[in-house]
Amino acid sequence: MTSDTPVHPDLAPLGFLLGRWEGAGVGGYPTIESFQFGQEISFSHNGKPFLIYASRTWRLDEDGQIGAPLGTETGYWRPRPDNQVEVMLAHPTGIVEIYLGEISGTRIEMATDVVARTATAKEVTAGHRLYGLTGPGESMAADLAYAYDMAAMGQRLQPHLSAQLKRVSSIGWKPGPVTAEGLGA
Repeated sequence: MTSDTPVHPDLAPLGFLLGRWEGAGVGGYPTIESFQFGQEISFSHNGKPFLIYASRTWRLDEDGQIGAPLGTETGYWRPRPDNQVEVMLAHPTGIVEIYLGEISGTRIEMATDVVARTATAKEVTAGHRLYGLTGPGESMAADLAYAYDMAAMGQRLQPHLSAQLKRVSSIGWKPGPVTAEGLGA
């Protein structure tokens, strides 16, 4: 993708995600100790009607110093009619998830429709994710916050990860109404 690749008009409802985001979060689960992590997420496009998604995380110590790598996931976000979204995510640990959800302005809520695992993957059975911009409206200064609930290892669906990320670069997104015209090129 080049900076002059036009953003597909179908991406208007997801346009506010375009760019690279960095920040920190917290994680925990009944089967593990709580931890702090750093994260980088990118949402890009190639002119087709989907976003290309990549996330990587690493452990942060008590002083905020970067430690060992943690999880990574890649996938595609596809807007559908009536403010619906389909998200396909793959993890190198042998898990693939398909989420179905709804877009409401700069907020996205979704839940797993399918979770598939390889024979060596940990038992993950469901997920629920909430993403949204926080801060001064739809400006470039708004942060991307998210929360991820997970059902795994015999545990019920419950909080697992949350983070707040700052936009460090934009790709075809301009502040303003979330419309095809507001995406820019």
